[in-house]
Amino acid sequence: MTLAPDITELLARARADLRMGVPVVLGAATGLLVLATETLSAPRLSALMALSEEADLVVTGRRAETLKARAYDGDVARVALPKDATVRWVQALADPADDLAHPMKGPLTTRRGGDASLHRIAVTLAKSARLLPAVIVVPLDDPAGFAAANGLTCLNAGAVQSRIGASVIYDEVVSARVPLRAAQDARLHVFRPEDGSEEHYAIEIGRPDRDAPVLARLHSACFTGDLLGSLKCDCGPQLNAALAAMGAEGAGVLLYLNQEGRGIGLANKMRAYALQDQGFDTVEANHRLGFEDDERDFRIGSDLLRKLGFTSVRLMTNNPAKMAMMSRCGIDVTERVPLKVGENPHNTGYLKTKARKSGHLL
Repeated sequence: MTLAPDITELLARARADLRMGVPVVLGAATGLLVLATETLSAPRLSALMALSEEADLVVTGRRAETLKARAYDGDVARVALPKDATVRWVQALADPADDLAHPMKGPLTTRRGGDASLHRIAVTLAKSARLLPAVIVVPLDDPAGFAAANGLTCLNAGAVQSRIGASVIYDEVVSARVPLRAAQDARLHVFRPEDGSEEHYAIEIGRPDRDAPVLARLHSACFTGDLLGSLKCDCGPQLNAALAAMGAEGAGVLLYLNQEGRGIGLANKMRAYALQDQGFDTVEANHRLGFEDDERDFRIGSDLLRKLGFTSVRLMTNNPAKMAMMSRCGIDVTERVPLKVGENPHNTGYLKTKARKSGHLL
């Protein structure tokens, strides 16, 4: 039926459900009932655990390493929930905020054997909802029937697996002239993704020649640096310097991608900042939260450039990963234009970590 939601739309619904603390169902012949730990409530935890004696907390391999829990499934670990597990206990395992104050979380029993593919998808769903990458699950023998009986979103595992990680189609919604301090001849393009996730923007300076390499920057949104003038990073100065360079040249494109905190969202970025205050560097903080060093999708930049008619760039970046992804996605990077600005006493360690652990050319 054409009025029914397709898998892309169901995934958007599932992300919203998880953020609201509503469980979703994942599976085919058999499946899982999935709840995000971050939005977990005591009544729903009790109801979920009453369904099965095999309730699990699923965390990433990164988080399992911090918890000293064996990740038999590699990138995820299935921690068996004790019968007396509380919301407080579950969330203490998922959130590293109090790890140093209460380092002993166990003993923890992690499951081994069996297929963990659904558990892996469930964690990815929580990540895509910009939540902590940790979920509570229980097995279901009749996923579709259970979802229908309880009014829950039901996702076919095969369809989800083929859709998650795939490129998203972006449509330009509107563009309009916006005079900027750095360049009065500027135009803002708004792109909306088909999957219901965040919109992204392109700031076009002047009238760049589509047949020549354009001066370009992929800039990830940074609320604290771009808007508040935070000194913990170099994002604000990089944004302003890139626009100033494009204004001076009279042409350029800055892609403003809503991938806050290297793709983990503002709330998780603040959790990482709190961990940095405890003495962890930026990479270590991400790992303790259960994330990889960088969760961004740079393919978005290449997609938007092509939408605007560009096939080659002079890329303003210190990050070789951006250049490599542009090339893999068919955008010719004819030159790397360094963007070394914004160092101060508050972010020297952060910049050193980016260079040492993430390969930034600083």
